[in-house]
Amino acid sequence: MRDRYGLILNKKKSYRLCKELGILKKARERVKSHARRVARNHIVTSSDQLWQMDIKYGYVIGKERFFFVLSIIDVFDRVIVQQYRGTVCEAKHVVQTLWRAIQSRVEPGGVMPVIRTDNGP
Repeated sequence: MRDRYGLILNKKKSYRLCKELGILKKARERVKSHARRVARNHIVTSSDQLWQMDIKYGYVIGKERFFFVLSIIDVFDRVIVQQYRGTVCEAKHVVQTLWRAIQSRVEPGGVMPVIRTDNGP
């Protein structure tokens, strides 16, 4: 408009004119995100009620490879219930470690602990 007709319009005026003429592009629709689950605060009164799992990894310079450490910790007494160390840490290793922890600390028919990770509730 400025180059062709010599008109000087600021952005507010040009927006208002485009709106009156009906030549504005429709605003894009917002993508709805999934609902987030909020973690509940647990009151822990004894062992084996709440466990936390975490995976750490490091690098061995001389061997030029990574290693992984998966730890399952009892929140009440801060004891490591079970641990896995290896060069890979896949879902099957996590399941095996968790199964060994349950077998060693929970009696058959007993109440299962709540397990939390740093990935969420």
